[in-house]
Amino acid sequence: MGIVKISDQMHENLRLASTALSRSINSQAEHWMRVGMLAEMYPDLDHREICQMLVRAELAGGLDVALAARGELDSKPAADVTPTARTRKQPH
Repeated sequence: MGIVKISDQMHENLRLASTALSRSINSQAEHWMRVGMLAEMYPDLDHREICQMLVRAELAGGLDVALAARGELDSKPAADVTPTARTRKQPH
């Protein structure tokens, strides 16, 4: 683990987003870094597809940057990985 220096404005943005999304500031920063990293590696994917990729990676044991860099993370919908995800009712 290391320390990353960011601007006061970015810290405030992280604080607001983390509160709104019920995440810690560090978790919010890590989420934005993962999404940004994948957006740079896979510029043809939209946000929804990147989030599905993160879910699949988590189901497989976590995001492996080496696999992502080699293009070995696919872009199939997350529902294809877990049949229960298609049938589970979403809360209203």
